[in-house]
Amino acid sequence: MHSLRNCFCGQWSSNARLDEKTVIITGANTGIGKETARDLAKRGARIIMACRDLERGEWAREEIVEDSGNQNVVLKKLDLSSTKSIREFAELINKEEKQLNILINNAGVMLCPYSKTADGFEMQIGVNHLGHFLLTFLLLDLIKRSAPARIVNVASVAHTWGGIQLDDINSEKGYNARRAYGQSKLANILCTRSLARRLQGSGVTVYSLHPGVVRTELWRHLSVPVQLAVRVFSACTKTSSQGAQTSIYCAVDPALEEESGGYYSDCAPARCSRAARDDEMAEKLWELSGQMLGIQWD
Repeated sequence: MHSLRNCFCGQWSSNARLDEKTVIITGANTGIGKETARDLAKRGARIIMACRDLERGEWAREEIVEDSGNQNVVLKKLDLSSTKSIREFAELINKEEKQLNILINNAGVMLCPYSKTADGFEMQIGVNHLGHFLLTFLLLDLIKRSAPARIVNVASVAHTWGGIQLDDINSEKGYNARRAYGQSKLANILCTRSLARRLQGSGVTVYSLHPGVVRTELWRHLSVPVQLAVRVFSACTKTSSQGAQTSIYCAVDPALEEESGGYYSDCAPARCSRAARDDEMAEKLWELSGQMLGIQWD
């Protein structure tokens, strides 16, 4: 009943404050990222909205400042489809910010036609997994110095749609948008587990989550019949505000302080697929991701 109530009745209730804390949210100008930013701003955090579209980002920032009464909301340029942009963003953050208490890897692309990132990665694995993998790597020292700190990875129940294709991670042998999206979300969960193991004892905890089936702009690449079906079943889907609740819960709930590496849905621990619990595959993916990005974790 607990999770159903969380799923359908809007807000996760907690009066926990985040005063003196700094939060980065990727893709914070729209959808659940924007609603997460709004909620955490109301809790008193310094919010850094990491967005690709600065014009839309500024509209969202002004709305969040007005709604929350928190002036400490800033906008920074981040394009997760470009490692150059990710490195520039991280360099700026590492130079300007004295702490980073919460990183929410929220931005994503979904079911898009085949295309490649600036670095030649298939777009969904490139943005949803590799972009956030690199961002986390580049900000990790700052996060560790800010402990207790949290990293929240927005995954999806779509992780059940496809396996990890280590020999064809960029879907070059054949592209299926659904499978590629599923692979990118499975990668989020596997790497959450791997990162949690590496961060044991550091005071930094990591979470992955399914936000629910949320009515957002991510649906824009769906075919018209599927979009119509989504509208028909919209009673079973969540608003962006409802979809943000599990992200907020993972970022804020004091009860999760001792937990790390888990997968959550409807503001409660959830069961992910067997493939998402395959720690051997998680390590292989971790290694491959590092090679693709030219980075070496300690």
